[in-house]
Amino acid sequence: MYRLLPALGEFRTLLFDTGLGTVMRWQRTGDPAHFPSELRGKWIGDPALRVTDFPSDYPGAPVLSRRITDALHGDLTAAGRFVPVRTDDPEAGEFLLYAVEAVVDCLDTRRSSKAKKTTGDIKKAVFRPDAVAYGLPAFRIPEAPKVVYWNGWAVDRLRELLSDDLEARLVWSEDPGLTPHRDPMGF
Repeated sequence: MYRLLPALGEFRTLLFDTGLGTVMRWQRTGDPAHFPSELRGKWIGDPALRVTDFPSDYPGAPVLSRRITDALHGDLTAAGRFVPVRTDDPEAGEFLLYAVEAVVDCLDTRRSSKAKKTTGDIKKAVFRPDAVAYGLPAFRIPEAPKVVYWNGWAVDRLRELLSDDLEARLVWSEDPGLTPHRDPMGF
Protein backbone atom coordinates (compact mmCIF):
# COMPACT_ATOMS: atom_id res chain seq x y z
CA MET A 1 0.00 0.00 0.00
CA TYR A 2 1.25 3.44 -0.93
CA ARG A 3 0.57 7.10 -0.39
CA LEU A 4 1.12 9.16 -3.55
CA LEU A 5 2.18 12.77 -4.01
CA PRO A 6 3.93 14.88 -6.63
CA ALA A 7 7.69 14.43 -6.56
CA LEU A 8 9.87 17.40 -5.89
CA GLY A 9 10.66 18.84 -9.27
CA GLU A 10 10.61 21.75 -11.62
CA PHE A 11 6.88 22.04 -12.22
CA ARG A 12 3.78 23.74 -10.87
CA THR A 13 1.35 22.05 -8.49
CA LEU A 14 -2.29 22.60 -7.63
CA LEU A 15 -3.73 24.22 -4.50
CA PHE A 16 -7.49 23.90 -3.93
CA ASP A 17 -9.46 27.15 -3.68
CA THR A 18 -12.88 25.64 -3.06
CA GLY A 19 -14.47 22.22 -2.78
CA LEU A 20 -11.90 20.37 -0.66
CA GLY A 21 -14.09 20.79 2.43
CA THR A 22 -16.98 19.21 0.54
CA VAL A 23 -14.78 16.27 -0.44
CA MET A 24 -13.66 15.75 3.16
CA ARG A 25 -17.26 15.96 4.43
CA TRP A 26 -18.35 13.35 1.85
CA GLN A 27 -15.40 11.11 2.79
CA ARG A 28 -16.25 11.37 6.47
CA THR A 29 -20.03 10.89 6.20
CA GLY A 30 -20.49 8.95 2.97
CA ASP A 31 -23.58 11.07 2.34
CA PRO A 32 -24.23 11.35 -1.42
CA ALA A 33 -25.58 14.86 -0.84
CA HIS A 34 -22.03 15.92 0.03
CA PHE A 35 -20.45 14.44 -3.11
CA PRO A 36 -18.74 17.33 -4.92
CA SER A 37 -19.84 18.35 -8.39
CA GLU A 38 -16.61 20.22 -9.07
CA LEU A 39 -13.61 21.73 -7.33
CA ARG A 40 -11.64 24.88 -7.98
CA GLY A 41 -7.92 25.28 -7.72
CA LYS A 42 -5.04 27.52 -8.60
CA TRP A 43 -1.60 26.68 -9.87
CA ILE A 44 1.29 27.49 -7.58
CA GLY A 45 4.90 27.87 -8.59
CA ASP A 46 6.68 29.75 -11.32
CA PRO A 47 4.24 30.25 -14.25
CA ALA A 48 7.12 29.56 -16.65
CA LEU A 49 7.35 25.98 -15.35
CA ARG A 50 5.29 23.11 -16.72
CA VAL A 51 2.25 21.63 -15.01
CA THR A 52 2.53 18.05 -13.74
CA ASP A 53 -0.03 15.31 -14.47
CA PHE A 54 -0.33 14.51 -10.72
CA PRO A 55 -0.46 17.98 -9.17
CA SER A 56 -2.06 17.59 -5.71
CA ASP A 57 -0.31 16.54 -2.51
CA TYR A 58 -3.46 16.13 -0.40
CA PRO A 59 -3.60 12.38 0.48
CA GLY A 60 -7.37 12.13 0.12
CA ALA A 61 -7.85 14.10 -3.09
CA PRO A 62 -5.69 12.76 -5.89
CA VAL A 63 -5.91 14.95 -8.98
CA LEU A 64 -4.94 13.59 -12.37
CA SER A 65 -4.64 15.12 -15.80
CA ARG A 66 -7.06 14.06 -18.53
CA ARG A 67 -4.15 12.21 -20.18
CA ILE A 68 -3.71 9.99 -17.12
CA THR A 69 -7.42 9.42 -16.49
CA ASP A 70 -7.94 8.46 -20.13
CA ALA A 71 -5.04 5.99 -20.01
CA LEU A 72 -6.20 4.35 -16.74
CA HIS A 73 -9.95 4.95 -16.92
CA GLY A 74 -10.98 1.28 -16.91
CA ASP A 75 -8.80 0.47 -13.90
CA LEU A 76 -9.61 3.59 -11.89
CA THR A 77 -13.40 3.45 -12.25
CA ALA A 78 -13.40 0.17 -10.32
CA ALA A 79 -12.85 2.16 -7.11
CA GLY A 80 -14.23 5.64 -7.78
CA ARG A 81 -15.28 8.34 -10.17
CA PHE A 82 -14.00 11.62 -11.50
CA VAL A 83 -14.93 15.18 -10.58
CA PRO A 84 -13.85 18.18 -12.70
CA VAL A 85 -11.28 20.55 -11.22
CA ARG A 86 -11.53 24.08 -12.62
CA THR A 87 -8.27 26.00 -12.46
CA ASP A 88 -7.15 29.59 -12.85
CA ASP A 89 -5.25 28.59 -16.01
CA PRO A 90 -7.41 26.82 -18.60
CA GLU A 91 -4.35 26.59 -20.86
CA ALA A 92 -2.90 24.03 -18.42
CA GLY A 93 -5.38 21.43 -19.63
CA GLU A 94 -8.17 19.43 -18.03
CA PHE A 95 -7.75 17.94 -14.55
CA LEU A 96 -9.98 15.65 -12.54
CA LEU A 97 -10.26 14.70 -8.90
CA TYR A 98 -10.24 10.94 -8.45
CA ALA A 99 -12.97 10.50 -5.82
CA VAL A 100 -12.22 7.07 -4.37
CA GLU A 101 -15.51 5.59 -3.22
CA ALA A 102 -14.26 2.15 -2.21
CA VAL A 103 -13.95 1.85 1.57
CA VAL A 104 -12.34 -1.38 2.73
CA ASP A 105 -12.24 -2.54 6.36
CA CYS A 106 -8.73 -4.03 6.27
CA LEU A 107 -6.69 -2.12 8.87
CA ASP A 108 -5.12 -4.18 11.65
CA THR A 109 -6.02 -1.76 14.45
CA ARG A 110 -3.99 -3.63 17.07
CA ARG A 111 -0.73 -3.27 15.13
CA SER A 112 -1.39 0.19 13.64
CA SER A 113 -0.91 3.55 15.31
CA LYS A 114 -4.01 5.53 16.21
CA ALA A 115 -5.33 8.08 13.74
CA LYS A 116 -4.42 11.68 14.57
CA LYS A 117 -7.50 13.53 15.80
CA THR A 118 -6.86 16.64 13.72
CA THR A 119 -6.01 15.07 10.34
CA GLY A 120 -7.04 11.43 10.59
CA ASP A 121 -3.57 10.40 9.37
CA ILE A 122 -2.20 7.10 10.61
CA LYS A 123 1.58 7.24 10.94
CA LYS A 124 2.02 3.45 10.97
CA ALA A 125 -0.69 1.52 9.12
CA VAL A 126 -0.65 -2.27 9.13
CA PHE A 127 -3.20 -4.05 6.99
CA ARG A 128 -4.77 -7.50 7.30
CA PRO A 129 -3.60 -9.29 4.13
CA ASP A 130 -6.74 -11.42 3.95
CA ALA A 131 -8.95 -8.31 3.88
CA VAL A 132 -7.04 -5.99 1.51
CA ALA A 133 -8.80 -5.30 -1.80
CA TYR A 134 -5.82 -6.08 -4.03
CA GLY A 135 -7.95 -5.91 -7.17
CA LEU A 136 -8.80 -2.24 -6.65
CA PRO A 137 -6.33 0.46 -7.69
CA ALA A 138 -7.02 2.46 -4.54
CA PHE A 139 -9.29 2.50 -1.52
CA ARG A 140 -9.99 4.27 1.75
CA ILE A 141 -10.39 2.75 5.22
CA PRO A 142 -13.05 3.49 7.87
CA GLU A 143 -10.43 4.55 10.45
CA ALA A 144 -8.99 7.24 8.14
CA PRO A 145 -11.67 7.96 5.51
CA LYS A 146 -9.90 11.09 4.23
CA VAL A 147 -6.80 9.17 3.06
CA VAL A 148 -6.46 7.21 -0.19
CA TYR A 149 -4.25 4.12 -0.14
CA TRP A 150 -2.94 2.80 -3.47
CA ASN A 151 -2.15 -0.78 -4.43
CA GLY A 152 1.28 -1.52 -5.88
CA TRP A 153 0.07 -2.53 -9.34
CA ALA A 154 -1.75 0.81 -9.74
CA VAL A 155 1.35 2.67 -8.57
CA ASP A 156 3.41 0.80 -11.17
CA ARG A 157 0.97 1.85 -13.92
CA LEU A 158 1.05 5.48 -12.73
CA ARG A 159 4.86 5.44 -12.59
CA GLU A 160 4.94 4.25 -16.22
CA LEU A 161 2.92 7.32 -17.20
CA LEU A 162 4.30 9.89 -14.75
CA SER A 163 7.94 8.83 -14.50
CA ASP A 164 9.86 11.11 -12.10
CA ASP A 165 6.85 13.36 -11.43
CA LEU A 166 5.39 10.89 -8.90
CA GLU A 167 6.58 10.10 -5.39
CA ALA A 168 5.22 6.83 -4.02
CA ARG A 169 5.75 6.30 -0.31
CA LEU A 170 5.40 2.74 0.89
CA VAL A 171 2.92 2.58 3.75
CA TRP A 172 2.76 -1.20 4.18
CA SER A 173 3.66 -4.43 2.40
CA GLU A 174 3.28 -8.14 3.05
CA ASP A 175 6.89 -8.49 1.91
CA PRO A 176 9.08 -8.30 5.05
CA GLY A 177 12.03 -7.29 2.85
CA LEU A 178 10.40 -3.95 2.03
CA THR A 179 10.72 -1.11 4.52
CA PRO A 180 7.80 1.33 4.82
CA HIS A 181 8.52 5.05 4.59
CA ARG A 182 9.33 6.49 8.02
CA ASP A 183 6.50 9.04 7.78
CA PRO A 184 4.37 8.31 4.71
CA MET A 185 1.78 10.99 5.48
CA GLY A 186 4.27 13.71 6.43
CA PHE A 187 6.16 16.23 4.32
